[in-house]
Amino acid sequence: MTKVGDSIDADNADWTFTGGVSKTFDSHVSRSVPLYKEGHEIITQLSDYFIKDNSVVYDVGCSTGELFTHLLARTNKKHVRFIGIDQISEMIDAAQKKHQNSDNVNFVNDDIVDVELESADLIVSYYTLQFIAPRYRQVIVDKIYQSLNWGGAFLLFEKVRAPDARFQDIMTELYVDYKLNNDFEPMEIFGKTRSLKGVLEPFSTAGNIDLMKRAGFVDFMSVIKYVNFEGFLAIK
Repeated sequence: MTKVGDSIDADNADWTFTGGVSKTFDSHVSRSVPLYKEGHEIITQLSDYFIKDNSVVYDVGCSTGELFTHLLARTNKKHVRFIGIDQISEMIDAAQKKHQNSDNVNFVNDDIVDVELESADLIVSYYTLQFIAPRYRQVIVDKIYQSLNWGGAFLLFEKVRAPDARFQDIMTELYVDYKLNNDFEPMEIFGKTRSLKGVLEPFSTAGNIDLMKRAGFVDFMSVIKYVNFEGFLAIK
C-alpha cells in the first residue's frame, strides 16, 4: 500500500473509494481537483434556471452528498426532492449522516446502470463517469437524457484527455505542479497516479460531447475548464 495523501492508502491499479476513504474524501478531492468548490458554486448558480416547484434533482455518484448541501441552501422552490446515487456504501452512510435532518433528501446505494430514474429537471454527474467502464457510459448518458423533462439540464463534469500526446504531456505536468502547490508530496502524487491505472479512464472533450450527442442532446456548452478538468451544461 502507498500513501496518496489525507491518510488514504492505495495499491497499484487498485484505487477504491472504500476502506475509510469517505472520512477524508471531501478534503482530499478538494485538494486534488482544480476548481472543485468553484464547480459546486457554478452548479448551484445554474440550478436557479432548472429547479422548479416539485422538481426531482439527481446527483449521480454523489459521494458524501456535499453538492446537496449547497443546492439545499440555494433553492427556495417548494417540494423539491434531491436523490443521490452511489454504489459505495461508505459514501452513502456519510451522505445520509450529513443530511439526516433533511426530509427531502434521499440516497440510493446502487449502480446507476441498475437504477430506474424518475423524471427529473436537473441531473448532475460530478467527476463520476470517468470511473465507470467506458462500455457503460453511453448507456448511462442515454438513461439521463431519457429521464430529463423537456428543458431539463444535465451537468457533466469530467477529467478530460488532451487531443494529442504533446498536449497531454503539458496537461500532465501542469496537473503535477498543481498538486505539489496543494501540499501533496511527490511520492503521494506518484502513488495516486499508479493506483488509478485502469480505474480512471477519461475521455477527451470531443469524446464527452459525442456521448451527449448520441444520447440526443443538441444544446450544450462548456461552463468551466481548468487545463484537463471540464464541466459541461447540456439542455434537453
